[in-house]
Amino acid sequence: MQSKNYREGIALFNQHSFFEAHEVLEDVWRAAPERERKFLQGLIQVAVALHHHSRGNLVGCRSLLDRARRNLGTYPAEYGGVDLGALLDSVDRWRDALHQGSPAPPLPQLRMAQ
Repeated sequence: MQSKNYREGIALFNQHSFFEAHEVLEDVWRAAPERERKFLQGLIQVAVALHHHSRGNLVGCRSLLDRARRNLGTYPAEYGGVDLGALLDSVDRWRDALHQGSPAPPLPQLRMAQ
């Protein structure tokens, strides 16, 4: 899963180019083995959720973050080279803020696992 497109998708996500990250990661998802697909789907859902947020679609953002949490929560804290634990913490903060009507927390980053 360390393909050029995978790394490009992560870089785009971290540059807050969420729509573009989703497009690139979708190509990776299409070619991925079954065991990696829900992980990639979860990353894509986070990217699309944040894109929705940037366009003012808070309901769509919240819904996609809820689905992303379910998909990503089935993987270990480090998966696909990503510090998934840190991402899930950020997703949880975003979900809490959206459900409570609080201001948005800082945008998540896809940190590489150490």
